[in-house]
Amino acid sequence: MPSHGSLTKAGKVRSQTPKIPPKGRKNKPPRVRNRVEYARRVLAPASKPTVM
Repeated sequence: MPSHGSLTKAGKVRSQTPKIPPKGRKNKPPRVRNRVEYARRVLAPASKPTVM
């Protein structure tokens, strides 16, 4: 089966590329963010006694 190029050169560029550290994530994942917002908007006001 013919190939496009030599198999001995496979992965050459990736192995030579310098490894840079990943950037930190700015936002939390949506699942976590929604849980925090729900607790702040729904659960926190429900725990406070209402003044009449």
